[in-house]
Amino acid sequence: MTATIAFVVTIILMIDQIVKLFRKGEVSYEIERVFFLLGALLLFFDFGYRSYQLRFPAVTHTYEALVIFAAGVLLLLYFVSRRTPAQRASGERPGPNTYIMFIGTSVAFILLALASSPLIPDNLVPPVPALQSHWLVMHVLLSFAGEAFFVLAFAAALVFLFSPHEERRVQADRVTYLSVTVGYVLFTLGALVFGMVWAEQAWGSYWSWDPKETWALVTWLTYTLYLHLRFIRGARGKITALVAVIGFILTMFTFFGVNYLMSGLHSYV
Repeated sequence: MTATIAFVVTIILMIDQIVKLFRKGEVSYEIERVFFLLGALLLFFDFGYRSYQLRFPAVTHTYEALVIFAAGVLLLLYFVSRRTPAQRASGERPGPNTYIMFIGTSVAFILLALASSPLIPDNLVPPVPALQSHWLVMHVLLSFAGEAFFVLAFAAALVFLFSPHEERRVQADRVTYLSVTVGYVLFTLGALVFGMVWAEQAWGSYWSWDPKETWALVTWLTYTLYLHLRFIRGARGKITALVAVIGFILTMFTFFGVNYLMSGLHSYV
């Protein structure tokens, strides 16, 4: 029920974002932050209540993964939605964050739309013994925390690629860089480090070249390339923005595509 309310909140946010793209709304910025926080808290409550019912953190099925992922995105958007004094004093055009927020909200909306659809069952299923590990919990939660930052990086990279305004592009490039950097650290710890520790406990091997493992590695290497281009080569601009976009596409393929197109050790997730 709380996830459904959060979905309604996200729909309201989507409408607000669309209106704001065409018209400045001084009051809507403050209300918007409340709605971002409300949506995130409702989803975290859903996660907590399901965990209480299961007597284990609810992180083992697709519905739960969608809820956690969307909660992370909305919470991150809450923190970055604060407008600077310069943005409040800007002209008729919305500030660069407006477009980033719209894209990020759209991703959260899609995640919750899928979670609310008949395609994703939301029934409570106790995790099998192989999944009852706190290493798995850290693996899942940190992975999605990193991927929430990748959503923000993706949104900022699109703004950079399609905005005609140089100042907006510079700010978007900075947001992309910071988001990838933070997301990379979290994703490395969650998807690779804790994931390998859990895999060794569950399957007796740190690495099995399972399809999800393989595509998670490809995703990680893509973001490694982004940071290499920025740190070592000093590159920035279209090439790094495109790498950030490709990284997000690979993130989504690892999350969705592998589950439905390939079979492997992660098929039950």
